[in-house]
Amino acid sequence: MVLAANANAAGSHVGEWRHPDAWDRPAANLQNAVRLAQVAEAGKFDLLFLADGNGVRQLDKPDLFRATSPSDRPGVFEPVTLLAALSMATQHIGLVATATTTYDEPFHVARRFASLDHLSGGRAGWNLVTTSNPEDALNFSHAEHMARDARYPRAAEFATVVKGLWDSWGDEAFPQDKASGTFLLPEQVSMLNHKGPHFQVRGPLNAPRPPQGHPVVFSAGQSEAGKDLSAQHADCVFAIEGNLANARKLYADIKGRLSKFGRGPDDMRILAGVTIFVGETEAEAEALFQQLEDLVSPAVGVDYLSKMLGHRMRDYPLDGPMPVFGDEHVGHTGIGKGILSLAYAEGLTVRQTYQRILPQMGGNMFKGSAGQIADLMEEWFATRACDGFMIAAPVVPTGLERFIRLVVPELRRRGLFREEYEGSTLRDNLGLARPAGRFP
Repeated sequence: MVLAANANAAGSHVGEWRHPDAWDRPAANLQNAVRLAQVAEAGKFDLLFLADGNGVRQLDKPDLFRATSPSDRPGVFEPVTLLAALSMATQHIGLVATATTTYDEPFHVARRFASLDHLSGGRAGWNLVTTSNPEDALNFSHAEHMARDARYPRAAEFATVVKGLWDSWGDEAFPQDKASGTFLLPEQVSMLNHKGPHFQVRGPLNAPRPPQGHPVVFSAGQSEAGKDLSAQHADCVFAIEGNLANARKLYADIKGRLSKFGRGPDDMRILAGVTIFVGETEAEAEALFQQLEDLVSPAVGVDYLSKMLGHRMRDYPLDGPMPVFGDEHVGHTGIGKGILSLAYAEGLTVRQTYQRILPQMGGNMFKGSAGQIADLMEEWFATRACDGFMIAAPVVPTGLERFIRLVVPELRRRGLFREEYEGSTLRDNLGLARPAGRFP
C-alpha cells in the first residue's frame, strides 16, 4: 500500500489553523515544513506532496478570504524551492510538487524537477496539472483563462517535451575524467528539436539525466480529457471519489486506458485522496471532527461551497435545497460535480452541503478508531479501489502524528505497509520501472 502525506501546513479543514493543537503562524514557515517532512519520513511514508497555485484567490469572498481556505495557499513557498530545502533534511521520502502546464514552459519545469531529482538523490516527483483557477491568467499577461478544450492538448504536448528534455543526455554522459580531459561525452547528447502546435523547443536540457531517468509524474484530472492525459503520461494518479463503488469504477476506468498508450496496469499507481480523523476511540475521532466544525461560521462555509462549485451560493437560501445548475464554469469541475451529485442524491440543503464537504475538502473522509480506519483502507486497497492513499490530516502536525502512531502499526500487523524503505529512489519505493533513455 502506498502512503502519501499532504504537506499543506494549514491542514485539510477550513477551521484547522484555529485549532489549539495546530501550528501557530503556519504561513511560509520553513521549520514547520521540515518537521512535517521528518514526521512523515519517520512513518515510512512514500512521499510528501505539495499542491500549488499561481495567484491569491477568493478576494471576492471576504469572509473566506479572511479565514483562508487551505487549498488557496495565500502565504506559501514556491514548492520546488521548498522541496529542495527539505531534500537536505530528509533521506528517503519522495518529494512531489505541482507545476502547471497552462502558465509555465516545458524547459523550466524539466530543469526544476531534474535539479530536484539530483539534489534529493532520486526522490523528485512532478504533479502535472492544468490550471483550474480562471483568475490566475491575469498574472501571466493573459486577459482571460485558457479554455478547457485547449488546456489538455497543451498539457499532453508539454509532458512529451518535458520527458524528451529529461532524456537529453545518456546516463554516463558526464565522466568528468581529469586524466583524459573528458568532461562529457558528445556522443551521449541529443537535440530534442521539438516543433508542435504549442511549443518549439530545441534542447538539450542543461542538466544531466535525472537519477530516476524521469522524476515520477503525477496527475489528478478526472474529466475524460484528464483521464486520457493521466493514462498517457502519469506514473501516479491522485483520485477523489466519495464512496467505494465509484472509486472502483474510476480505478478500472483509468487503468483500462493504459493499453491505448502501450502501457500495462502495473505502470501506474492510483492514490485515493482521503481526510482521516482518527482517535484512540471512535468517540475521540468524532470529538475532533466536531471541534473543527464549530470553528467555521456559516458565512465562511457558504463562501467555501461557492469556491468549490464556481457559483455564488450566497444568492440561495441557506436552508433551502441545493439549486440545479445548467452550466459548467471555466475552472475546475470534477470535484464540484461530485459535490452536486451527493447533494442531489441525499436531498441536502445548502447548509448541509457545506457542512458535509468542509472536513474533506470536497473529497472523501474516514473517521473512527485505528481499527476502523485500517478496515476501510484495507477494503479499498483489496477491492481495487486504489493502490494507496493521499492522506490529509485535519490538524497539522498532530493529525499526521496520530495517524502514524495509531493506524500505521495496524496496517503493518495486517501486512499492508512497509517496516522500512525498500529502495533508494521514489520510483524504487513505488515499484515503478526506471524509463530507458535514448542512449545505451
